[in-house]
Formats: sequence, C-alpha cells, structure tokens
Amino acid sequence: MAVTRAQQPVVTTPAPLPVRSRLAHPALLLTGILLVALNMRACLAAVSPMVAEIQRTFGLSATASGLITTVPVLFQGVGAPLTPRLTRRFGAERVVLGAVLVLGAGVLLRVLPSVFALYAGCVVIGVAIAVLNVSMPGLVKREFPDRAATMTGVYSTTMLVGATLAAGTSVPLEHALGGGWRASLGAWSLLALVAAVAWLPQVLRSRQAKTAVATATQPAKPIEGIWKSPLAWQISLFMGISSLLVYTLVAWMPTILADHGMDRGQAGLVFAFSNLVQVAGAFLVPLMAGRMTSQRALAVTMAALNGLGIAMLLVAPVSGAWATAAVLGVAQGGSLGLGLAFIVLRTGTAAGAAQLGGMSQAIGYLVAAAGPVGAGALHQLTGGWDATLVLMLVLVLVVGAAGFGAGRSRTL
Repeated sequence: MAVTRAQQPVVTTPAPLPVRSRLAHPALLLTGILLVALNMRACLAAVSPMVAEIQRTFGLSATASGLITTVPVLFQGVGAPLTPRLTRRFGAERVVLGAVLVLGAGVLLRVLPSVFALYAGCVVIGVAIAVLNVSMPGLVKREFPDRAATMTGVYSTTMLVGATLAAGTSVPLEHALGGGWRASLGAWSLLALVAAVAWLPQVLRSRQAKTAVATATQPAKPIEGIWKSPLAWQISLFMGISSLLVYTLVAWMPTILADHGMDRGQAGLVFAFSNLVQVAGAFLVPLMAGRMTSQRALAVTMAALNGLGIAMLLVAPVSGAWATAAVLGVAQGGSLGLGLAFIVLRTGTAAGAAQLGGMSQAIGYLVAAAGPVGAGALHQLTGGWDATLVLMLVLVLVVGAAGFGAGRSRTL
C-alpha cells in the first residue's frame, strides 16, 4: 500500500498537490510571471531609439554610446552566477520580487542628469535582469514540470512583447510626455512597480506554505562537473553568440538604417516591427522544440535565418528594411526561445535548470556584451557598418555549430 511521508495509509485521497497550486492559483501565478517577463527586455529596447539623443546630450563618442547597451548586458553575465545562491537562501519568490524592484530603481537612476548616473543605472538594470533571467527557468521547471517548454515559449514571448512595446513607443512617449528622452525612458519604471505588486502574493503565500514547499520539492542537487560538460558549453555558446547578434542590433539597427538615409522615426518603427515578429518566433520555436527528440534542425535553421537577415541588412539596408526586419525577427525570437528551452529540456530538475541557467547566461551575456561596444568601436574605426555586419555573418557559423551540438537528445 502506498504511504505518505507520515507513514499513514492512502485510502481515497489524491496525491499531494503540486507546489504551484499551494503557492497560488495558477492564473495568479501566470499573471505574475507574465508581468515580470514584460519588464525583462522593455528597458533595454526602449533605449535603442534614444541612443542618438543621449549621445548628443552628453557629447558621447560612438564607442561610449555603445556602452549604454553593453553595460547592462555585461552585468547580466556578472550577476548570473550569483542567482542560484540567492534563490537557495531567500527563495525564488522573494528574489524575483527584489529583482523587479531593483530593476525599477535602475530605470530611474539611468535618467538622472549625470553621465555617472546613466552608466550606474545601466549596471543596476543589468544585475536585476540577470537575477530574473536565471530565476525564471527554474521557476517554470518547478511550477510547470509537464509543460516546461510550452511555458518557456509563453514567458519568452512576453519578454519580447515588452521589448516591442518599448521600442515602438519610446519616441511617441517622448513627444507625449514632453520631457525628452529622460521622461520617455523613466516611464518604464511604472511597469516594474505593477509587476512587483502582481508578484507580491507569491511571496506572501510562499511564506505560509514554507513547510509544504520543503516536503513537495526535490532537494537541490547540483549537476556535477557542469563547467566541464561539452553540452553545457554548447548551450552557453549558442545563447551567448545569439545574444551578441541580438544586442548588437538592439543597440545599432535604428542607427544603421538612419545612417543610410532612413527617417529616425521610421527606423524606430522598422526596429519595433522586428521585435514584433520576434514574438512569433519566441512562442512557436519552444513549442516545436518540446515536441522533438532532437532540436538540431531547429538550431541550424535559426542560425541560417540570422545569416540571411544580416546579409540583407548589408546588401539592401533601406530598400529591404521591412523584409530584413521580418527575417531577423523570426531568427532572433526563435533563438531566444530555443536557448531558454535548452535549459529546461537538457536538465531533469528545477535546481539543475537554475544551475545550467546560471552558467549559460553568465557565459552568454559576457560574450554578448562585446557586441554593442565592439560594433560601435568598429564603426568609429572604419566609418561604416559593413565590417561589423560581415563579422556578424562569421559568428553565425559558430552559432550553427554550437546549436547543432546543443540540439542532441541528452540530459545533464
């Protein structure tokens, strides 16, 4: 006869409820996850159409302007390895709440009238996003174990919805609020506050259910030798170089289009359209990945689409802008969703997902941080964007090779 932990017979009562239902109603939990996810790219995408104005305000060089995007990405890599330790000590719910509040504070710090505050805000934003980046896959793995890939697609899609809204409304917000780029960028702190309020019930209920959580979850067993695992490194490189390509274009795509003669407002719309198309890729690719034993074909396809989009931007930056935006949107959204899906598909537990997430995102974002500033420096050196785009095409080959390895049906 089956027995419970207290060694009492089970007669007609069902098995213990999963942790998810004890912490909160699934709909409330899902709402909190989605609102948190909305914040995870919005404050980065919002700054892209404003880079030229910020550059003029402070008299920054192209390289220094690239740091506005690079610094948050760099500190995502720096902060990622610390997150599993924080979640073990304080619990994932409290860590997520703290990170969202810190993110909102960083958004406000970034718009203060000081170059130091500008970059300090970027540091705070990067660390906060790092904590959320690593916490969310583990939460999804724990709360939705049978639908981890599907839920990964849902929250990665929501991240890109936030980025799309931010990119498309930054310039209109600037005009509507009448406070220049500072008012436009600072307004996104309100979204962080809304997410924090929506997430608060998870923290309160997790305290009440502390004993239940402890008995219902598996002990956190670290993956041995993860830093020596070829599979972990392949996932990390796939995420890292894919992110480098994304963040380089987040920082410079509107500027590239404007430098080739496109109106700044239209360039922002093209960029926003690319983010909108990313939503489809980020949603559909993880769903497809969850139904496949091997994701090799998906990974190579995403790399090929990235290469095609970059080549189109190189050959026909203005005349082919909308088509380029569509191709890059599918490639970049799909790569993001697939990279996050690899974290939950290649691990067996929530603790393992958090550990792989910490490693892959630490390596990934440290690699990605070189993109925006490197592109700015190369542009300053050559006076154009061709060298940057050619180098990105070379990196696409590395993404394809790493994805081919990461897509094999194995578990850490």
